[in-house]
Amino acid sequence: MPLLLLLLAPLFLRPPGAGGAQTPNATSEGCQIIHPPWEGGIRYRGLTRDQVKAINFLPVDYEIEYVCRGEREVVGPKVRKCLANGSWTDMDTPSRCVNRTPHSERRAVYIGALFPMSGGWPGGQACQPAVEMALEDVNSRRDILPDYELKLIHHDSKCDPGQATKYLYELLYNDPIKIILMPGCSSVSTLVAEAARMWNLIVLSYGSSSPALSNRQRFPTFFRTHPSATLHNPTRVKLFEKWGWKKIATIQQTTEVFTSTLDDLEERVKEAGIEITFRQSFFSDPAVPVKNLKRQDARIIVGLFYETEARKVFCEVYKERLFGKKYVWFLIGWYADNWFKIYDPSINCTVDEMTEAVEGHITTEIVMLNPANTRSISNMTSQEFVEKLTKRLKRHPEETGGFQEAPLAYDAIWALALALNKTSGGGGRSGVRLEDFNYNNQTITDQIYRAMNSSSFEGVSGHVVFDASGSRMAWTLIEQLQGGSYKKIGYYDSTKDDLSWSKTDKWIGGSPPADQTLVIKTFRFLSQKLFISVSVLSSLGIVLAVVCLSFNIYNSHVRYIQNSQPNLNNLTAVGCSLALAAVFPLGLDGYHIGRNQFPFVCQARLWLLGLGFSLGYGSMFTKIWWVHTVFTKKEEKKEWRKTLEPWKLYATVGLLVGMDVLTLAIWQIVDPLHRTIETFAKEEPKEDIDVSILPQLEHCSSRKMNTWLGIFYGYKGLLLLLGIFLAYETKSVSTEKINDHRAVGMAIYNVAVLCLITAPVTMILSSQQDAAFAFASLAIVFSSYITLVVLFVPKMRRLITRGEWQSEAQDTMKTGSSTNNNEEEKSRLLEKENRELEKIIAEKEERVSELRHQLQSRQQLRSRRHPPTPPDPSGGLPRGPPEPPDRLSCDGSRVHLLYKVNPQHCPGNGSIRDKDEAERHNQDEDTGNSHLDLIVGGVPTGESN
Repeated sequence: MPLLLLLLAPLFLRPPGAGGAQTPNATSEGCQIIHPPWEGGIRYRGLTRDQVKAINFLPVDYEIEYVCRGEREVVGPKVRKCLANGSWTDMDTPSRCVNRTPHSERRAVYIGALFPMSGGWPGGQACQPAVEMALEDVNSRRDILPDYELKLIHHDSKCDPGQATKYLYELLYNDPIKIILMPGCSSVSTLVAEAARMWNLIVLSYGSSSPALSNRQRFPTFFRTHPSATLHNPTRVKLFEKWGWKKIATIQQTTEVFTSTLDDLEERVKEAGIEITFRQSFFSDPAVPVKNLKRQDARIIVGLFYETEARKVFCEVYKERLFGKKYVWFLIGWYADNWFKIYDPSINCTVDEMTEAVEGHITTEIVMLNPANTRSISNMTSQEFVEKLTKRLKRHPEETGGFQEAPLAYDAIWALALALNKTSGGGGRSGVRLEDFNYNNQTITDQIYRAMNSSSFEGVSGHVVFDASGSRMAWTLIEQLQGGSYKKIGYYDSTKDDLSWSKTDKWIGGSPPADQTLVIKTFRFLSQKLFISVSVLSSLGIVLAVVCLSFNIYNSHVRYIQNSQPNLNNLTAVGCSLALAAVFPLGLDGYHIGRNQFPFVCQARLWLLGLGFSLGYGSMFTKIWWVHTVFTKKEEKKEWRKTLEPWKLYATVGLLVGMDVLTLAIWQIVDPLHRTIETFAKEEPKEDIDVSILPQLEHCSSRKMNTWLGIFYGYKGLLLLLGIFLAYETKSVSTEKINDHRAVGMAIYNVAVLCLITAPVTMILSSQQDAAFAFASLAIVFSSYITLVVLFVPKMRRLITRGEWQSEAQDTMKTGSSTNNNEEEKSRLLEKENRELEKIIAEKEERVSELRHQLQSRQQLRSRRHPPTPPDPSGGLPRGPPEPPDRLSCDGSRVHLLYKVNPQHCPGNGSIRDKDEAERHNQDEDTGNSHLDLIVGGVPTGESN
């Protein structure tokens, strides 16, 4: 009392005449005092009669209560409250005292109700007692329907449309006539509301939330004190935005109410830039949809189903481990507070398992109990209503279905009573007789409809008002299950987009989870150790190529180098250098360069490798091709090919290089290479964190990559195969025009084998950056090294060990011939020597003719001096005088001037017995005198007698 007097002191001390002209709406100090009616009084709480007489204003939020004397009762608002604008509540409706009419004289008005006492939503367990309590309160008021008494006829619909159809038929076709119908579940309300218009009946639901019921064309006489389920969706979207979630998943029971709600949610989240990534539905068994949610990595899940189905869903959720710090479930808030603890024979999960699975989920429900705890039109506060209802229930409120919706059912009766009161003229206006209502009287139905549509009063659930579709407008309560019980964490007013947050939300992981597994994109880069190692080898190879090129150019005057076609070898060295240089861009990736530089690196890879192959392999292929062309033709076609024309060799290499340049240029212009990303399967880190790693790999590719590679590899492969064939065909050929063709063949073998193996392997291993780079780069390095070593090292060794880097003149003086083992030079020298021998042979033939002439002369002289000898008595030939020594004898003979006679061929008597044998021996002694021996061998040696 002292505290109240202290608060009212400024008003008490106010001079009686000060500000008396101000209207209640104009003052900022409170509300002007209201004097009681003559037949009644006003109870001023906390004030005495003298204090009331001394003041003119009462403070904001102060409440006054009307009372009547004797058997009278208050008609109109019984309690008024001072508002902040200086006015009292419900000033448009007067409060007066009237005589109480006995109940026996009041006419009954019947209400047909369907309460779901079981089924998907057993809301009738609490809503029916609330309706009965409201009927008692309304019927006890003489200011509302003073001449009528509301009575209830009800059935258990079991939340089943089929069962409801049966009871609807009984309500309509059995007396008495019902002036209004009150279904509960959305599925039942849909059936009743669609049929009610045929009987001119108003339908007022206390528990239907289906958005489909907002369709005025389909349900023209439908009202509900339970807001549409779509009222949850703005709240859900607001929470999604608050916690930064952009991807959600849904699972719903296949009923119209949940399908319509989900369709509305999909439109709203789309407007907010949020995506519904997965949408699952089920009819009776949620096992498969829950498994799909797990497989699809759903994190933020909106569940729309009835309470009985919710237990099935979360039993499967527990089995699939779809709960915990990584997941958030959004459920409907009108389940019983202990719905997950209720025994259900259709599931095989324990209470502890269910409690663990549902922990931390969020519920959104319409504010069904006035949080301000102010007095309603029934002169009860919301807390008083809860206490009074709890006493009427047979079970604990948490175990009673529909306990949260009970205030809506209570206010539904009050909305109906006020509408009927307006229709019947209970508010002081002339009205209609409610007892005249029948199912063909549309006039009374229209008046009840208009009265319902204009309803506006303070109920125990808050301010009751209907929108154009007949749905209740209300706030949304946001709760979270914490430690097995629901805790309020905020309110949301969708009409003002006002979120009131209490900051009492708790999360298992300490903070709201991510809407999806945080995917960290990581690029797979080439191993730097591998890249550096191969780069060093490639650099050394380039140095080797430069050394070989310098050696070849420096010794280009040496005939041995000249006979190896040094210009082609120079091209081979340049090609190897370009191919080795291609190793560097092959190893460059996002670790070294940016996205903008990647296309240039791709082109560098292609051009360096393509031109390097064309120059290096093309020059070797040209050599082996020419050797095969010359030495595998028929004899009659060889002569004109033996003269080697270098320009033809260079033209062949140029043709190969030109084909590559043309192909690469068309490729680059038509379909240039660019950076592409290959994505691999997600990898889970070993730590228990909500993160997955998405490996990616950079590639150089184009739209028609396979086509271009097919063209490129096609003709390159043919060249390699043809090179192997030509090298094999010419392995036994020997020519001085290209003296290193065997080394070229060996190099072609190695290059072809490495290329034919590496190309398909690297394509197969393209997703393994280290293996692909190792195969490709090492193939380039090894083939280049082998080519350079095979072609140039033997030449270096020969010139160094034999000193053939000296000039040709010095080499001739030192060795006795211009070249050793050079068949062409030997042939030239033999021809020169043969011409000299022909001159000597001509001189010798002339001398032989002279000697023959002398022999003939001497034989004639001898025959004259000695006559014929008589025959030998023994019967032999006549014996002549002894023959003088022959001039052709070994001793003292001059034949040695003509022939090279070896004394070993002379017999004991010193004569030459076999001149032909001597000639053959001389031929063996000096093959260079073969022509002379043939001529001398034809000379007759036995022309004497």
